[in-house]
Amino acid sequence: MIEKPVELELVEEFRKELTSYCYRMLGSIFDADDAVQDTLIRVWQGWDQFRQDSSPRSWMYRIATNVCLDKLRYAKRRALPMDLSGPSISIVEPRTVLPHTSWIWPVPDTACDPVDLLVRKDTLRLSFIALLQSLPPRQRAVLILHDVFRWSAKETAEALGMTSAAVNSALQRARATMSRVNLRSDELRDMDDEADHQLLSRYVEAFEQYDIDALMELFHENGSLSMPPFVMWVRDRANLASFYEATRSHCFGSRLLPVSVNSKNPAYAQYAPTEPDGTLRPWGLHVLEIKDGKIAHIHTFIDAALYSRFGLPTQLNARTSTGRQPEV
Repeated sequence: MIEKPVELELVEEFRKELTSYCYRMLGSIFDADDAVQDTLIRVWQGWDQFRQDSSPRSWMYRIATNVCLDKLRYAKRRALPMDLSGPSISIVEPRTVLPHTSWIWPVPDTACDPVDLLVRKDTLRLSFIALLQSLPPRQRAVLILHDVFRWSAKETAEALGMTSAAVNSALQRARATMSRVNLRSDELRDMDDEADHQLLSRYVEAFEQYDIDALMELFHENGSLSMPPFVMWVRDRANLASFYEATRSHCFGSRLLPVSVNSKNPAYAQYAPTEPDGTLRPWGLHVLEIKDGKIAHIHTFIDAALYSRFGLPTQLNARTSTGRQPEV
């Protein structure tokens, strides 16, 4: 019988690994956090019944998978805005929103398994997470464990309570679906591995000065921008310029703080002047997709809850400038 203290150490050892798995399954760090917490509670409650004929890792992943499958039983597929509709033709301030549960959300690198950040970083890209959501949940679990985590068919079968033959069959169907599904966000799969620091510096300077002409120089001609939970997204420099002009009242005077998301994707937390005294409040998390040294797409995730989950300040003093320690 394994002592309880060993159990607690094991639970903490697997926390980030399980978070990475549940995030890929569910497409939301908030849901992943809940799933991991539920998993660890079930591990604690069932430890005395744990059978030593399987590994602790397989046992925990079976529990985590069952928790995720329960959450996905009646859930609709999460997506990115560009996979739900075409780009907007009429460029106005966005109005139409969908519930939080409709969207894929970013994950802080601090929540992820370090192996993800070094070896499996492409499988944390938002476009790949969107593609995963097109799979039936059990096929999704099989593909993540086998193709992403590189588990053998036998290990995957043990973790999911399946036979190796059933795993291979599910894997074949999952791969076929992944190659067949046509998502606009798949255009964002082949991005630069390393962002140009000069480009990022120019982006921060142009946005904080709200110099629209300078911003447009940083985008590809057919660059685009989306803003979950808003459905609307825009494409092409002319439309982007019109959009930035339409949202000037929300963004002028903002400051950006760097943050690392989805395996070191360059990202910035925007703080906008929404208070009479000029105090800057959370507005949106900008996640940049860079290709050939220019911006291909910006995901702007508008959700104040992300700021606390990412360990970001809840406000900035109006005098705070990028590169200085923020006043909170």
